[in-house]
Amino acid sequence: MQAFRQRAAIAARQARSTRVRNTRSYASGHGHEHHAEHTVEESLGSAFWIGLGLIPASWFVYRISRPGKDGQPNAVTQWIEKLGDLSKEWETKNHNNTAAIEQAARDKHLFFNAGRNIHIELGYPEIFQHGSPYNVPAGHYVNLDKVVAHYHKQHLDEEARKAKKLAASSQ
Repeated sequence: MQAFRQRAAIAARQARSTRVRNTRSYASGHGHEHHAEHTVEESLGSAFWIGLGLIPASWFVYRISRPGKDGQPNAVTQWIEKLGDLSKEWETKNHNNTAAIEQAARDKHLFFNAGRNIHIELGYPEIFQHGSPYNVPAGHYVNLDKVVAHYHKQHLDEEARKAKKLAASSQ
C-alpha cells in the first residue's frame, strides 16, 4: 500500500501544469519618468574618529609622563607610590584581622573549657505552688526549699553519671 501511495503522489506532481506563473509587479504604472535619485549620507567612519581621538589622548599621556616643577615625580610615579602605600594599609588591616581572629579563638577555648554552671534556672518556678489562689488560708502554702534542693541534687547526680559514662566511652 505504501508503494502505491508514493507512486500516486509522484504522478500527481507530474500531472500539475508547469505553466509560467505571472508574477505581480508592485511598481506603479505611471510611466517611466525619471525621479531625482536619493542622496546617501555617508559618515566619516570609525577610523577617522579614532584617529581624531588619538591626538588629545597622546597629548594627555605626554603631559602626565613629564616630571613636575622643581624635579617632582610625574603623575604616573605618584599614582604607583600611592598604590604602594595601599599595601602598607592592607598589611595593617590584615594584622588587625589576624589579632581579632586569634583573640576569638582564645575566647572560644576559654568558653569550651570553663566549668558548667551548676545553678539550674527554672523556666517556670511557680509550677511547685501552682494552684487556685481562691479559698486558701494564709500560711497554708508549704516551704518548698527541700523540694528545690532534692531536684537540684538529682540534677547533679544525673550530670555526674553522664560525665562518668562519657569518660568511660572515651577510654
